Amino acid sequence: MTATEGEARTRERGAMTRPGPGRPPAGPEAISLVITCFNHAGFLADAIESALSQERPFDEIIVVDDGSTDGSAAVAEHYPGVRCLRQLNRGLAAARNRGLEEASGSFIVFLDADDRLTAAAVRAGLDCFRDHPATVFVYGAFRHIDALGAAAPQVPLRSCDDEPYECFLQGNPVGMHACVMYRRAALVDVGGFDQDLKACEDYDLYLRLARRHTVASHPVLVAEYRLHESNMSGDPRRMLAAVLDVLDRQHAEVRGEARFANAWRAGRRTWQDYYGARLAERALARWRRGDSRSSAVGDLAYLLRRAPHALVSREFDVRRIAVRKVLPWLPRRLRVRAAARWPGLGYRPRRGDVAFGDLRRLEPFSREFGFDRGRPIDRHYIEAFLGAHMDDVRGRVLEIGDNEYTLRYGGDRVTMSDVLNVQDCGGNTTIVSDLATGMGIPDGVFDCLIVTQTLHLIFDVPAAIRTMYRVLRPGGVLLLTVPGTIAHLEQGQWRDTWFWGFGSLALERLFAEVFPADHSKFGCHGNVLASIAFLEGLAAEELDPAELDHQDVLYPLLLTVRATRPAAQAGGDEAGPVTGAGS
Repeated sequence: MTATEGEARTRERGAMTRPGPGRPPAGPEAISLVITCFNHAGFLADAIESALSQERPFDEIIVVDDGSTDGSAAVAEHYPGVRCLRQLNRGLAAARNRGLEEASGSFIVFLDADDRLTAAAVRAGLDCFRDHPATVFVYGAFRHIDALGAAAPQVPLRSCDDEPYECFLQGNPVGMHACVMYRRAALVDVGGFDQDLKACEDYDLYLRLARRHTVASHPVLVAEYRLHESNMSGDPRRMLAAVLDVLDRQHAEVRGEARFANAWRAGRRTWQDYYGARLAERALARWRRGDSRSSAVGDLAYLLRRAPHALVSREFDVRRIAVRKVLPWLPRRLRVRAAARWPGLGYRPRRGDVAFGDLRRLEPFSREFGFDRGRPIDRHYIEAFLGAHMDDVRGRVLEIGDNEYTLRYGGDRVTMSDVLNVQDCGGNTTIVSDLATGMGIPDGVFDCLIVTQTLHLIFDVPAAIRTMYRVLRPGGVLLLTVPGTIAHLEQGQWRDTWFWGFGSLALERLFAEVFPADHSKFGCHGNVLASIAFLEGLAAEELDPAELDHQDVLYPLLLTVRATRPAAQAGGDEAGPVTGAGS
């Protein structure tokens, strides 16, 4: 760093220590949000709306427009109370530092314009700071969403409370920057984000802070990371270079301390394998396409120089690829025998290239329901069912887990949205209860219930159906889906409560004990191909529409129910549930 650069950094750090212009110093729990934006006008409103929907509001929201040319500033200026700062394009780290300089809160959160916060973000972060007053930053959980905002399951939280520096040397347990809430003074003390880094500047900051301070985490879902074509992390070569640069800066810190030095070496290897495997896959794809072979050679040359062992790592093994290249040329009998004898070959066809002769295997293609390959097949049927009955989503609506489908299919017809969860997990939860007991859920107030993929997680199914009947208004509608397969696919949060798989006859009999027979309509979706593909973890995009839409009642993947509570009769009495269904 030159003397001139050092003086500039000193001036920037001095500016950071002062509260933003024209504002008094903030209170002890005042919190600022900085949204950084570069040509993400299409997503920015979503980010701001998520910031304005907090259970505990931000004390200030600052948008830093880093030289956008797509009208991002105009989007920000549409929101009163949101301060928009514009500057020439200087990169993400510089944009964040500008927001840090202007912010006045004692705490600060940074949100990229293409991502979102959940409603619990501020509350959960401040609660964690109260529980761990010595920490300099805390972080919560996140999940992925697609370009349109549809959510995938929550990413498992990785805690590093005991040995934060060692943990961050081995990898990045945070995963998403918007999960983090900082003490602003701590960021100022270390000089903010390093503007020489073009990526991984947040990882560099975590390491610098964790080296000398404590860190804490909490399990609340606080952020949503949007996956789309222009994600910075989508370039494995750029990310590999940046993350190795960040770790190399820590080499002097770990030298002479065996525990940290071992963690540092393990971290380098982990990142080399992770991004190296993706770089190798990109090089292979470019070579196969034939239109980017010079780029493929460049990727391979870089890989050989920076992470050669990634070519024989667990995530990508060129030896397995070579064998798999030969396998299709072998007679079928030999190919099947080889794949069965050496499962370590990882013979896994790419999305769109699955040959179902490859199903003689003991491991599915994906254990993530197909989220890692596209849209899960059961969601195709769930969303088709809700779309066909979207006129029922109106008035006061109760949905399980979150209100994504309420908002998507109800729109302006919804006057009040409630969300039920069995635990107080923050976000947009309004009722904490169990459908089996129904405690705390008011009688007869909901015009619509959306209960998707929930009933199999409840042991006392009849009691849950009675609760759903009880809480509906007369004339109210229940839209319900359940898995038709009996396989226990869940690997995470619901693993210990996946009790049932349903057949059509069982579902019809269960509902007949509560809802009058002429007030329930049942549907069966899927076929043998769709069910096998779902069990293997393939995505809906890997089957043709005709293959998805073919229905075979002997192989149901998803069962649906539209049930209505009878409306009040002319004399004022309501047709009650069938005998045996208590309220």
